[in-house]
Amino acid sequence: MNIYLVDVERGRDTSSTAVRSATGELDRATSVFIDARPGLLRIARQILGNTSDAEDVIQETWLRWLGTDRTVVGSPSALLRTTTVRLAINVVQSAWRRRESCSSPWLLDLVDGHATPEAVAEQQDAVERAVLLLMETLTPTQRAAYLLREGFGHPYVRISELLGLSVANARQQVSRAQQRLAADRRRQPVDSVAHRRLVQAFFGAARSGDVERLERILATDAGRLPAGR
Repeated sequence: MNIYLVDVERGRDTSSTAVRSATGELDRATSVFIDARPGLLRIARQILGNTSDAEDVIQETWLRWLGTDRTVVGSPSALLRTTTVRLAINVVQSAWRRRESCSSPWLLDLVDGHATPEAVAEQQDAVERAVLLLMETLTPTQRAAYLLREGFGHPYVRISELLGLSVANARQQVSRAQQRLAADRRRQPVDSVAHRRLVQAFFGAARSGDVERLERILATDAGRLPAGR
């Protein structure tokens, strides 16, 4: 049995038009997502290190996309990439908070004794890939502002103090970082020693909640503190 929507005032059947419009919008949204999906999955894999978690992130991205007011979205592909990056990094951060990813060959004393060797390896790889992506994509200042804000919830006032920026500029650095991540632009070679140092600092901050060493490293990389301070 068909259910019709009737405009009582005008006495006009509006069901066909409404259904066609809704169906057409859903088809367009689905088409955009299908076109973007291979790239989104690649981004999620790069951050998370395994296909299963990446697929879960892509599914969540799809649900977020369906719930978005797409009439105000200027660049659907950019929005989908940004959503995917944020969700994937959130997965890594959530694992840190659960103390499930505090593992690294040079930080064995922080490894969860109940974790299997396979889980330890996967967790380490996921964190290292996420850090590498940020180092390849962002400037030192963008990286510092983004990690402190998105990773550890620093207020912009604190970020501005650490990096010698105005609060407005600190916000801008985070915004630019998000845009660069969304564009998936990776141009910068990464020094292996610097990468390892930053991964270590991440693990330490995530494990103990003491982010001072991470702050020092990020500020030094951004040129705000002399090396070794």
